[in-house]
Amino acid sequence: MDYPVLKEFPHEIHTKRLLIRLPLPGDGKAVHEAIQFSQSELKQWLPFAQNEQTLEETEANVREAQIQFLQREDLRFHIFDKHAKAFLGCTGLHRINWKVPKFEIGYWVDTRQQGKGIISEAVEALTKFAFEELRANRVEIRCDEENYRSRAIPKKLGFELEGIHYHDSRSVDGLSLRNTCVYAKLNY
Repeated sequence: MDYPVLKEFPHEIHTKRLLIRLPLPGDGKAVHEAIQFSQSELKQWLPFAQNEQTLEETEANVREAQIQFLQREDLRFHIFDKHAKAFLGCTGLHRINWKVPKFEIGYWVDTRQQGKGIISEAVEALTKFAFEELRANRVEIRCDEENYRSRAIPKKLGFELEGIHYHDSRSVDGLSLRNTCVYAKLNY
């Protein structure tokens, strides 16, 4: 029997500009501030941004994410400026299937950090991490067809658009049907 909790791999990824690491207790304040500042942008696309959270709720979420990471159920990573130590956003490997193995990458950035290539750099590093450290056979990025900023990331990083799932989800406010673009990279 395979026990994902026994899988050993680094909990940090370093790039030229970024430290990408598992969530740690105490991260809640920086995450909360970034969400608060970016609420209107994030609210368009992400369910967690629909309602304002208290600092305590955000800190609890960070600690729960750490537990899920350590149990290998969901691998959320926090993105920091390597030199300034400032929190920049989140990424992660979600919808994990360890039997394949395959992962779906998600991401968001503090609105104040948009346009600096942070998410491209983080997702590129996380994709490499998935293939090299986790022996992934498949990495996916799924995003709303109308989320052009999000769609630019997999296009830039050489993911292939495998298709569009029409009317497969609802908008985050629940009012309309949405189309989902499925991008993938395979480990040959």
